[in-house]
Amino acid sequence: MSAKIQPLSDYVVAQGEEAETKTASGLYLPEKAAEKPKTAKVVAVGKDVKQLKVGDRILYKSYSTTDVKVDAEDYIVVKEEDVLATVK
Repeated sequence: MSAKIQPLSDYVVAQGEEAETKTASGLYLPEKAAEKPKTAKVVAVGKDVKQLKVGDRILYKSYSTTDVKVDAEDYIVVKEEDVLATVK
C-alpha cells in the first residue's frame, strides 16, 4: 500500500490500528470504552527519517499527531522524534 501523502523532512505518515473490542479473556468492550489507538502502521516516511521504514508498527505520543483524511482513508502525520517505539 502506498500512501497518497508524501511527508517532508522528518515526518512519518501512518494509519492507526483499530482499538481492541474484546479483552484477552473474551469479554467484549463497549464502543466508548475502547481507547483511541496509540499504535499505527507506517505507510510513508520523509527523506530525513533515519530509524523508521514503511511497514513498521509504531507507538506514538497521542497528542503530537495531525489527523488527516484523504479519499476516505484516515492517516496520522507525526514527527519521527514523537515516535516512542516500534512494535513487533
